[in-house]
Amino acid sequence: MNREIPYKIYLEESEMPKQWYNVRADMKNKPAPILNPATLKPITVEELSPIFCTELAKQELDETTPYFDIPEEIREFYKMYRPAPLVRAYCLEKKLGTPAHIYYKFEGNNISGSHKLNSAIAQAYYAKKQGLKGVTTETGAGQWGTALSMACSYFDLDCQVYMVKVSYEQKPFRREVMRTYGAQVTPSPSMKTEVGRKINAEFPGTTGSLGCAISEAVEAATTQEGYRYVLGSVLSQVLIHQTVIGLETKAALDKYGIKADTIIGCAGGGSNLGGLISPFAGEILRGEADYEIIAVEPASCPSLTRGRYAYDYCDTGKICPLAKMYTLGSGFIPSANHAGGLRYHGMSSIVSQLYDDGIITARSVEQTEVFKAAEMFARVEGILPAPESSHAIKVAIDEALKCKETGEEKNIVFGLTGTGYFDMVAYQKYNDGEMTDYIPTDEELAKSFATLPKVD
Repeated sequence: MNREIPYKIYLEESEMPKQWYNVRADMKNKPAPILNPATLKPITVEELSPIFCTELAKQELDETTPYFDIPEEIREFYKMYRPAPLVRAYCLEKKLGTPAHIYYKFEGNNISGSHKLNSAIAQAYYAKKQGLKGVTTETGAGQWGTALSMACSYFDLDCQVYMVKVSYEQKPFRREVMRTYGAQVTPSPSMKTEVGRKINAEFPGTTGSLGCAISEAVEAATTQEGYRYVLGSVLSQVLIHQTVIGLETKAALDKYGIKADTIIGCAGGGSNLGGLISPFAGEILRGEADYEIIAVEPASCPSLTRGRYAYDYCDTGKICPLAKMYTLGSGFIPSANHAGGLRYHGMSSIVSQLYDDGIITARSVEQTEVFKAAEMFARVEGILPAPESSHAIKVAIDEALKCKETGEEKNIVFGLTGTGYFDMVAYQKYNDGEMTDYIPTDEELAKSFATLPKVD
């Protein structure tokens, strides 16, 4: 098709997905079951229900249903900011002098500045439908906490957020957005929970991690009547909700007869990456198409590229179920880098299985190079990207420059799933030459791996 490609490809409201996609239904090798931490046996819906909303617990464990209908109330909410545009990065292509065609799916056009609202509104909806008083959660960079606070405000639910301490201090304005929407925000690890006090005693002065914050949020949910825990990444239910990203991306590409060659997403817990790539991975699994899919993670927290594929606790306090995933160990505390949303010790079990089966590949990148790519993108494309999304930008630029060398006209698609307007401390450190790169040593990782639970 020779139709001219516009800068922004928009879908009509009528073209917005009416169902979420569950890639596990097409996976020959299913992700290993999550385990009850008390029995080390596969967990049941009944055992998960005290932690998660019942409907979400069902989605979490369902590996055979390929599609879930999106409730009408959620679809109506989505219409406030969806369908999201697929943008042709003409100016970046010109800057790089590449024959490659670069596209990015922009998920920053809502109050959270990211893709997180796609799942936040779904989880709040099921909590409200179940008649709960409120929910608890953790947040790293603050985008998930912001998304959930808005979703809870919409459904008149109480929202309690445990924010990783380093991000709580580095990103005060994101914290205040959450409070504006009515959320109670606590720096983690805190002294409010038993597990928080334990972590503070074991790691004095710690800057926290997503694993720590998860432990506190789960304890808070299970010790308050009428509350459940919700999570912004890692879980299979979250990846299901986020497939609106990939489904819209594929529909927009198909609208103009474009076949993606390389698909790139940043990877922390796996929600943005999994949401973007699932429909494409499904085509690979069904033998319908072939794509190069690249997960990009920080070199300071390299779960895929340097982690172990093993059963591990999903939280530092070891009170959550165990999942088989690529992990650095639940006790691993990442350095205080500025991609707060990627500071998680493990990876989604779905993403981990796809990686282990060779359906996707992974790369790790250092944060100074990430910010260099972010500034180049901002200067020519007019959007200030979040540090997390900028990992994908870095590798998209690398791939486009390879095309410049070979003359290949590849179609490169990446997810721009966050804006960086609350991340100016990070940009300031980069511009002032104060940003450093930290890469954990083999010895540090070996010490963490030694604490992995022994599961037969």
